[in-house]
This record gives sequence, structure tokens and C-alpha cells, in this order.
Amino acid sequence: MPALFDPFTLKDVTLRNRIMVSPMCQYSAEDGRINDWHFSHLAGLARGGAGLVVAEAAAVSPEGRITPADAGIWSDEQGALWARAVGLIEAGGAVAGIQIAHAGRKANANRPWEGDDHIAEDDPRAWEILGPSAVAQGGGLWRVPREMTVEDIQRVQADFVAAAGRARDAGFRWLELHLAHGYLAQSFFSKHSNHRTDRYGGSFENRIRFAVETVRAVRAVWPANLPLTARLGLIEFAEGDDLEESLEYVRRLKAEGLDLADVSMGFTANDAAIPWGPGFLAPLAGRVRAEAGIPTATSWYISEPAQAEAIVASGQADLVALGRPLLENPHWPYRAARELGVEKAAWATLPAPYAHWLDRYRPAREREAAAAA
Repeated sequence: MPALFDPFTLKDVTLRNRIMVSPMCQYSAEDGRINDWHFSHLAGLARGGAGLVVAEAAAVSPEGRITPADAGIWSDEQGALWARAVGLIEAGGAVAGIQIAHAGRKANANRPWEGDDHIAEDDPRAWEILGPSAVAQGGGLWRVPREMTVEDIQRVQADFVAAAGRARDAGFRWLELHLAHGYLAQSFFSKHSNHRTDRYGGSFENRIRFAVETVRAVRAVWPANLPLTARLGLIEFAEGDDLEESLEYVRRLKAEGLDLADVSMGFTANDAAIPWGPGFLAPLAGRVRAEAGIPTATSWYISEPAQAEAIVASGQADLVALGRPLLENPHWPYRAARELGVEKAAWATLPAPYAHWLDRYRPAREREAAAAA
């Protein structure tokens, strides 16, 4: 059996394979409420055969949205809608996960296909944006955030805790904190965006404090038998990168109860020279797995089954997180199983109504060869 189709167990949760649906913002909610678009989207991905479906970044507060059309999980009404999504994902055979987030200084932007830039402060849709320091992201995200007070920090951490509680109550069995991609937690960790002089800025110990405290607080309400994970921006590909520091950061979060590191980039340095290429973050995920002693997931430019198989089989990552390949073909796991030569795994990825018709009308010689194997 190819490693990609081995089950994976973390805490009391077992995935049917190592294929993870990466959180993908749909920018299609209204006042944070998900709708039929999200239900169809998530159900289709689950039916496609992935082991884990992680729903898009859900904002922990209205101010934490990237755009006005972001999904949210700051109200019980939103939590009830997410409970319906959980049922659809689980009915499709996948484990239901959710990512929760606060956009920080990248908040209050237009949707990507409508500019992907900050909404002007005098626009009726505008709200105040927050960050560790009064430093703008740059580019189209030109607005300068208000530097957060300690009281602001504590309030946002409480919002994460409340959101985790709603995710738990909605039935999610996998929780991912978004601590990467230039959003709030990442901007505390990064020297490029954190210019504070208090206990939340300056030294390594201070810059990781927001994330460490948040993971600790969330772990206290998230069930001990369920995985608590985080997407982490561990490299900027810019001046100032310190991988030893990043590895220690992961170790500290593991000590607070983190169960898996979803390894990604920082996106806080405007001069970053990112070496885009197939699976370019997989080696870093492998290093984190080996040196921090924690399971990992990796993503970015992974599209071919043989490529995904090599990443898992080599021990670089426990899970391969896919986004665009699954939008193009939700049944990518079926394609992968067939290309990797595991007929039984291929059919197991399909819902019975699909498998019946595909099997019935495939050439007899294919069925005979599969039976002989």
C-alpha cells in the first residue's frame, strides 16, 4: 500500500489516508454566516475521498476578518451553521476540521477578485485594524494598524478561546489555529512587523508570547483527546530568517499542547524572494518533524500523486495538504490511488453511487485485471 493511503491516527482521530484539504477562504459569507455555497463546497470535497477536510479560516471576531465576506465563528448562530457543515463532511467519510483566525493588519480588505487591497477608512464597510505595532503590511495593504494594548491582546486571545469552544460544540474533531501568512499571530512573531518594546516584542521570548499564550488557553478548552494543530509561518525567505529560532518556536508550542505543525511561510517581509516550485516547503516540514519531534503537514505546489507519495514515504510530512488540485478535481484521491496502483484504495475513495456507475461501465479487461491483482 502506498504511504499516501495509509491511515493516520492523531490522538483519538484516525484519517482514512494522508490527504488533507487545505483551508481555502471562499469569501462568500454574509456577516460571517456560511451558506449553501459552503455546504456544497465542503460536502463535495469530503465525498472526493480526502481523509481530512479543514474548513476555511473562520474569523474569531468581526474585526478579525480578512474581508467583509469572510466566514466567522464569533457567534452561536454561526456555530450552528458550522454544525451543519460538520455533518456533511462526516457523511462524506472525511474527518471535519476548521481553521480559526484573526487577520490583524491584513484585515478589512476587498475580496481578491475585487482588488485584494485595503478598504479605504472612509468607506462605510471599513473597520479599525489592529496589529502588534503601527506598521503597515505594505503594497495594496497600505493602512497602518493601531498598535494593540495589552487589554486588546487579552481580548483577542479570549476570542480565540470562545471560537475554539464553538468549534468543539459544532462537532469538529480537528482544530487548526492560523498563526501564519502575515495574520495577527505571525505579525507578533516576525521582526519585520513587531516593533514593540513591552513583553510582547523585541526578544524571541517576547515575540512568541502571543502565540504561546493563545495555544495554552485554547488547549484548556479544546478536548484533550482531539488534535490541536496550527499553520505556522516558519520562514520568510528574506533577510533575518532564523530557522533555529523557528524550530524552537515549534518546540515551545508543542510543550503547550500542540499536536501537529502545518508548516508554511510568514508573508510579512515585502522583500521576500520565495523560491516557488513543486513541494518547495516539504524539506522544511521534514526538518521540523525530525528536530521538533512533532507530526507535520506540508502544502504549496503539490499536485502530482507521485510527488505527494514521495513526501509522505520519505518522512518529510505525515499529511499532504492540497488546495487548488482539489478545486480542479475533487476526486483527486481517486486519481492518485489509480496512478499509484492501488485499485481497492481507488474505489474506496468514491461514494457508492459514483463507484457503482464507474465500475459498471469501465472496460471488462480493467475489471478482470483488478480482480486478478
